[in-house]
Amino acid sequence: MKLLQVLHHCDLSTFGWCLRRKSLPTLTRASRKISATADGHLYILAILLLALTEFSDWSLCLLLALLLERPLYALLKSQFKRNRPPQAIPGFQSVIQPSDQFSFPSGHTSAAFLFATLAFLLLPSSGWLLFPWAGSVAASRVLLGVHFPTDTLAGALLGCTMALLSFELLNPAL
Repeated sequence: MKLLQVLHHCDLSTFGWCLRRKSLPTLTRASRKISATADGHLYILAILLLALTEFSDWSLCLLLALLLERPLYALLKSQFKRNRPPQAIPGFQSVIQPSDQFSFPSGHTSAAFLFATLAFLLLPSSGWLLFPWAGSVAASRVLLGVHFPTDTLAGALLGCTMALLSFELLNPAL
């Protein structure tokens, strides 16, 4: 139990440091835009577009990864039931309205790291662009006040793990 208290204290300290930067309007606008690039419907669009190209095997791998990740993400959220920052910190208001009640893990971050990891495995030269993007998505979720830093860390771990698993399951076909 002591470990959880230490982690929570570190999370609150890091969260507070991040939020002191959100007073910059440009950073808040950028965070909104970056966060929106990881909205779920864009991954469905990517699957459909890849399916219509010579990279149709990649679309199958992305689809499998998302089919593995989304239920596990939902299960973790329902089991941990971690309050989002506005519910956990009296008087705090987030910049945006989150799509669901609980915070852990970050679904936007999970999907972004899933996509970045899978793209890197299939096309290694994409890593220099997609991993910084996924990290920016994670940071944007904290700066928007809808996640604690450990929520995004868990999301990144979940996304990378599911990408690796789906890649390994379909590797002979790729």
